[in-house]
Amino acid sequence: MITVVGSINIDLVVQTDHMPEQGETTLGNSLSIFTGGKGANQAVAISRLGMNAQFIGACGTDEYGKIALSSLKKKNIKTDQVFIVPDVSTGVASIIVSNSDNRIIVIPGANHLLTPEKISLVKDEIVKSEMVVLQLEIPPETVQAVLEICHEHQIPTILNPAPMDKFKKDFIDLATYITPNETECISLFGENIEETLEQYPNKLVVTLGDKGARFYDGGKHVYVKSYPVKAVDTTGAGDTFNGSFAVALTEGKTIEEAVRFANASASLSVEKKGAQTGMPSYEMVLNRLGEDEAASSLSKAGLIVN
Repeated sequence: MITVVGSINIDLVVQTDHMPEQGETTLGNSLSIFTGGKGANQAVAISRLGMNAQFIGACGTDEYGKIALSSLKKKNIKTDQVFIVPDVSTGVASIIVSNSDNRIIVIPGANHLLTPEKISLVKDEIVKSEMVVLQLEIPPETVQAVLEICHEHQIPTILNPAPMDKFKKDFIDLATYITPNETECISLFGENIEETLEQYPNKLVVTLGDKGARFYDGGKHVYVKSYPVKAVDTTGAGDTFNGSFAVALTEGKTIEEAVRFANASASLSVEKKGAQTGMPSYEMVLNRLGEDEAASSLSKAGLIVN
């Protein structure tokens, strides 16, 4: 069982041809409602890959909370440890999209009420986990409480440091793996990524978007390439990477193998619209890995010229 502790949101996406200026009213083309939140997204990625997933979070008693919880249950994610908070809204992201530009307002709602005290109530469930995945869309003190429990009980953890403004240096020693993107890595650790990676061998895995990901294995810098795709929607690609990385590590893959698996999974996720709707099955990821291996073999045999 992989446990995800984190956020759960409803995304309200309005498409319009014209982004309104201050004080202006404009007409939209469509309204789409998606289930989201980085924590929920990562749990969905794990479940889609066939691994047992448990989600620990908080939502309100409003209709959005019912929609979000129902969606997780339909995806076979264990939600017994989700706290239902009365008189508080479920997390909502209001997103206006126009000509590939967007404006986003996030209302954390119940996500900010997932406190360390609540975590103490579900500690027994956390310590049963094979791995725990976290992000920073919940209070940082809650993240620290979970990391401390896992560190004490030697449960491996993946911390996705987004949004990065809540990152604490104390997290570094407690987390098993930390997975910033390139921008987050530079902001959190400094301009020299190579030096940073060498300080945290086999812990810091930096994602590079369509260029793949990199880490330092204690002896050399390892680059794991991504897959060329025609992206339709990159929303949730990072969450897909983290969930897939957790699945692969839990299966006993090496870090390099796990990153390759996660890259393949993330590349599939951007080919469909919506953070969760594009997340792939295990078979789909294996097929993409197989296509890459086949192409590599043909290239080595001189049958494909790069």
